[in-house]
Amino acid sequence: MDFALAYTEDQERFRKEVRTWLDENIPDEMRAPIDDSNSETRDVPENVWKFWRQKHKEMGAKGWLFPTYPKEYGGGGLSADHATIIEEELTRARAIRSNSTNFVFDDLIVWGTEEQKQKFLKPMLLGEKTNHQKLTEPKGGADLANYQSRAVRDGDDWLLSGQSIFISAWGDEDYLPGPMLTDPEAPRHRNMGYFMIPNPSPGLTLTSLNLIHGSRQKIVTMDNVRVPADHLIGGDHEGWQVMGTHLEAEHGGHGAAAPRAEEVENMVSYLKETRYNNGTLGEDLVTQQVAMEAVLEAHVQNLLVKRTFWMYQSHKPIQYEGNLSNVHGRESGLRNAQRVREVYGMPGFLGVNEGTAPHGGAQEVSQRNAAGQRHAGGSTNIAKVILARRIGISRTQERAATTPSTAAS
Repeated sequence: MDFALAYTEDQERFRKEVRTWLDENIPDEMRAPIDDSNSETRDVPENVWKFWRQKHKEMGAKGWLFPTYPKEYGGGGLSADHATIIEEELTRARAIRSNSTNFVFDDLIVWGTEEQKQKFLKPMLLGEKTNHQKLTEPKGGADLANYQSRAVRDGDDWLLSGQSIFISAWGDEDYLPGPMLTDPEAPRHRNMGYFMIPNPSPGLTLTSLNLIHGSRQKIVTMDNVRVPADHLIGGDHEGWQVMGTHLEAEHGGHGAAAPRAEEVENMVSYLKETRYNNGTLGEDLVTQQVAMEAVLEAHVQNLLVKRTFWMYQSHKPIQYEGNLSNVHGRESGLRNAQRVREVYGMPGFLGVNEGTAPHGGAQEVSQRNAAGQRHAGGSTNIAKVILARRIGISRTQERAATTPSTAAS
């Protein structure tokens, strides 16, 4: 039985248009050496990054950079099927994605004024500006309701001071959005504001962290960073509510148009091609079992993520579905990383600069990501607590926060 998605003739013409543009506009030397869609360890030379910043603007002008967002704010206004086609072709072309995260887009759509949408959202959807959220603090970690970084009103401006850590920014983003404590006397969850923090700004410094999965993550330090009043999204006591919208997306609430488990796909190819005992490595029965467990878990995860993507794009109410894929992906990803190590052995740890590395070193990159990135978007324990609350097996229960999808419905 064939479970493949059947595209219409118009959609296949659109695919051809996208593929042709990518082929004609991206020289081989500007393509990512490995699939860029899931990599946290991308080290891109400055000339390559400048090239892609320009290409992202061109893609934004075509509506391909963030294809499903509203056209009136710089998005493509395209369907979920078109977004899937674009993502598949970007992967095929080894394109480097925008370094903007789309979580803040939801915040601006739900909580921003029309002026703020034009000022902040539209340039980012067009690729003219970029952002990365500033959340985790050294003291509170992922407990965002215990935020310590302060915002103090100074006339028509705000002065921001504090520090965040493990921020996965490249460093050249135009905005570092995130919460700040605006009223230490107010009750928890009613004492914060959410700000679009311009970068660079006087008093704002970013320091790179040299971690196992690369040097992308930063320490963000603010010392009386002056921010205009119109950079506050929502009210000065509504930061936690804005963060709710933000975290729905960060905890899996968007899903993904064309999710991949590149390390598992590579492993299957490796088993087919690697010679072993007068046959192939894939003919070994024990290795087959390990590989099939990885394939099945990856397939389940892809289905969970695609379901959430369909629900979000269809404006269906999402309660636990995104959190389910979030928890499953964290745990199945670790299990599959172990299976990949079992199959490859030491060759799986050869990096991108090693000429004999399988798949150009992609497996080594995925191993480092698996070791260091299970905390991204909050710890796995937090993800499990959220899921328990959403499905009604916790002492406390909660409903999903408002998103552009549910607000539109």
